[in-house]
Amino acid sequence: MNVTAIKENPARKWWALGALSLAVVAVSLDSTVLSVALPTLAGAFHASESQLQWFTSGYLLVLAAVMLPAGLLGDTFGRKRLLLVSLALFGVGSAACAFAANATEFTVARLLLGLAGAAIVVMVLAAFTVLFNDEERPRAIGIWAAANFLALPLGPILGGWMLTNFWWGWVFLINVPVAAVGVAVAAALVPESRAAVGPGLDPAGIAFSTAGLVSLVYGFIRAGQDGWGDVPALAAMAAGLVLLLVFFLWETRLGRRPGGQPLIDVGLFKFRSFTWGVVLSAVAGLAMIGSLFTMPQYFQGVLGVNALGSGLRLLPLVGGLLMGTLPAAWVVKAVGAKVASVAGFAFLGGGMAVGTLTGTASSNWFLGFWLALVGIGMGLVMVTASSAALSQLDADRSGVGSAVLQAVAKVGAPLGAAILGSVLHSQYLAGLQAQALTHTVLSPGVLTSAQQSVFAGVAAASSVGRGAVQAVREAFVSGLTSALWVSVAISLVGLVLAALFMPRGATERDKLGKDHGKGARLVGSDS
Repeated sequence: MNVTAIKENPARKWWALGALSLAVVAVSLDSTVLSVALPTLAGAFHASESQLQWFTSGYLLVLAAVMLPAGLLGDTFGRKRLLLVSLALFGVGSAACAFAANATEFTVARLLLGLAGAAIVVMVLAAFTVLFNDEERPRAIGIWAAANFLALPLGPILGGWMLTNFWWGWVFLINVPVAAVGVAVAAALVPESRAAVGPGLDPAGIAFSTAGLVSLVYGFIRAGQDGWGDVPALAAMAAGLVLLLVFFLWETRLGRRPGGQPLIDVGLFKFRSFTWGVVLSAVAGLAMIGSLFTMPQYFQGVLGVNALGSGLRLLPLVGGLLMGTLPAAWVVKAVGAKVASVAGFAFLGGGMAVGTLTGTASSNWFLGFWLALVGIGMGLVMVTASSAALSQLDADRSGVGSAVLQAVAKVGAPLGAAILGSVLHSQYLAGLQAQALTHTVLSPGVLTSAQQSVFAGVAAASSVGRGAVQAVREAFVSGLTSALWVSVAISLVGLVLAALFMPRGATERDKLGKDHGKGARLVGSDS
């Protein structure tokens, strides 16, 4: 399939989008399924708490480290080629997870999945610049976003059902046929593309960016586990920020050098649509993590439902995402990117604010209502911000430019989890102390168990009585409320930034083409 065939038959690009969305679902599904499978894996591998943490953390670290080099490789050697190889590696890594004999083998398999997943998500987003024009792109990104978030409830629902009825390895083997279908369909429908002039390898830039991203993400992960006072976590974060600053200065200097070929064109950040598209995507992700991080714990620890029930209760969030993403192209066209972004953050923050009224016995209707509001806001912001950023990328830089957008988003996830996890945990502990002062049912033994987690607390309190269980649940809800208020504050920051800095529309492209993209052309070849 070549670019000419796509242009002669426009319907093919939407079929190609279906193939790309399938790849996105495979990557996202893997992350959400793992969260459900961890208790089972702990028993299967006799894994320690540290090993369980690295099943997730190792994946995130590789994902962050490989983003920018993956964009460079795609621009240089062909984005379709890299996508196909990555999908195949993803299938291999999934099978390796299923048949791992111990925790070490499983961790190595997860690292392979992180390597493949990074290239997949970057190449999928880069393909939008090739396949869709500025008018079509918001609609395409809306479909991509819907597919990206579909795995939120689908992972726990599918994973919970499979873990209940089948061998745990099927949770990972399910990705193998999905990856195979993705390879077949992408090979047939996605056109090959690469930069007209191959970018330089920039080994120093790759080293600085990789080390900086890994150090920063590791610091966030460790802070989420051990608290913000942990010295190694603070040192890792500081080192990561310094390395990324060195990376930015190096790229700026290399870009000014005659014949210099930096890893990223820092000139992109001169354009508001790109800069604020990237920033607002990250801010929205930080706010969104409030519901994703806290609500599964609430569903299972407070309401007492299982993983399957937790996944089902996230469906209103996905319904809201569909309501926000699918009409986003029309909204942007009608009112402009600035107003659409502001409206998205208003829905996002408003939903979180309503969520702070959640109690220990809130109805499914109430929970579904505010989660749907959050989904609408998130969908609208993500489509608008991502489209604004991608509108500034020509065919030569779609790979690395998309990698920048994705790298910032992937760094935001562990940051948000660390911030909100700390708020939730500290307020939960404070709530337990307050409950212990007013309810003698919280004995020292129950209190000690409850301080580990709401799940351990409910289990210990169940042997004492209903009053003790209710006290633990009320303490957790107090932490949930505080975490959601932090998400409201983050949403308000995003709203103000969008109102002040987001362009009304992506109108800077022509200037960018004159200043930075001159001579750029799409190189398409038969696959």
